[in-house]
Amino acid sequence: MLAFVGQFFTNFKTTGAILPSGGMLAKAMTRPVRRAHGPRRILEVGPGTGSFTKHLLEILNPGDEFHIVEINNAFARHLEKRYLKSFRLDNPDITVILHCQPIEEAGIEGVFDFIICGLPFNNFPASLMRQIFRKMISLLTEGGKLTYFEYAGLRIFKAPIVGIKGREKLRRQRAIVKVLHRRHCGQRDFVLANVPPAYALHLTG
Repeated sequence: MLAFVGQFFTNFKTTGAILPSGGMLAKAMTRPVRRAHGPRRILEVGPGTGSFTKHLLEILNPGDEFHIVEINNAFARHLEKRYLKSFRLDNPDITVILHCQPIEEAGIEGVFDFIICGLPFNNFPASLMRQIFRKMISLLTEGGKLTYFEYAGLRIFKAPIVGIKGREKLRRQRAIVKVLHRRHCGQRDFVLANVPPAYALHLTG
């Protein structure tokens, strides 16, 4: 947690929350993966200190392939030291690859059955948000699941205090989300037991 709080104050735009996500949200985010059988190709984008990563590692099976994309060097080092190095040694029949770069630039080939995204989209310009979603959806296999999250009511709470430019940014973000959920059969799970409460949002490729 100390690693997360430190990066919140130094890299707020890419961290986005002062506390890591809780266990109940992690379970909701990883539910589509846990329900699937057979070899799976999984991508996690923006794992931070690994709130979702550790749940994903627990449900990987021999033959699975797990790619992780993290732009923050400190978080990437933390993930490697805390989770990934020992996991690879204990599970040589599971492929785990960490990419320390933006998802827009990551040299990842092929498509994925599941994409789990922990990026703080409310901190991003609408143009970057659109670019990242376009990239992730291009990496999603037909019928695959892309899951991301939003804090419940955050845009409503922010609207009165962010000014005209801020409200325009929120309007554009809402428009992007509406289009995505209409085109990709969007569903959501409400997670009350998180600080703050959040939605796990699922899109279908």
